[in-house]
Amino acid sequence: MRIIVTGGSGKLGAETIRQLIAAGHEVMNLDRAPPRESRCRFTRIDFADYGEVVEAMSHIDGGWTGVDAVVHLAAIPGASHAANARTFANNTLSTFNVFQAAKLMRVRNVVWASSETLLGVPFDTPPEYVPIDEACSRRPESAYALSKLVDEVMAAEFCRWDPALKLIGLRFSYVKTPEEYPAFAELQDDLEKQYWNLWSYIDVRDGADAVVRAVSRESTGLEIYIIASPDTVMERPTRDLLALRFPDVPIRSPLGDHQSLLSTQKAHDVLGWRPRYSWRDSQGVHLHTSDQL
Repeated sequence: MRIIVTGGSGKLGAETIRQLIAAGHEVMNLDRAPPRESRCRFTRIDFADYGEVVEAMSHIDGGWTGVDAVVHLAAIPGASHAANARTFANNTLSTFNVFQAAKLMRVRNVVWASSETLLGVPFDTPPEYVPIDEACSRRPESAYALSKLVDEVMAAEFCRWDPALKLIGLRFSYVKTPEEYPAFAELQDDLEKQYWNLWSYIDVRDGADAVVRAVSRESTGLEIYIIASPDTVMERPTRDLLALRFPDVPIRSPLGDHQSLLSTQKAHDVLGWRPRYSWRDSQGVHLHTSDQL
């Protein structure tokens, strides 16, 4: 396929482009900033400008004419990266412009980055139950998380307007590269340092693999998936973490020693996605089989 990746110069975007190219796709990177490493055609785009987004999906001189799919990763990447109003306005408008331009140009294969944050991050209010799955109530606690909730609501309406459209939202956990794993050592002496997202993360390589599988999936309508590593960032067993920080939260299924509290069962069952990388590999520690889901 001929695929546009918005935000392709970022951490997840760059790895997604690498994997899409490896899978045989032709890719264009649209971003405000150029990539550190050039792997494909790059065009500077302001996603808050609808005209620029439409041109990018239709025709820019010296570029493509038409695309088959869009992977939308461009956004202010989290709370506190900018003022709340700017974060909300930028993220919601950018996503609307991408969805609307795709509708105009009849691009019916769109995958975008939703977020774990709309499930209740930071978990100052305990979750309804663990492991959290896609049926858990959405509870945005920041302007960033609210922007992701609006994205999902918009996606549902775009799919209602066009039954032939496929929109897949991937609720990514805290995206990390292998170079960032040594910093996990600093978390071990205090479970409060990352309780805010239930000690979860996702290896950037596994996150990009989820994108590739979502783009390749033949389906229609809105689909939402949680994308997280099968293990936590902590050396303490998961049950001990819960007992100390969330003792009253119902546990709905058996937990492995270091199992994540974000369930990726749906992504495994439907997309065939199974994470392959863990920070523990770099520490010489391997996951137990029971920790895999």
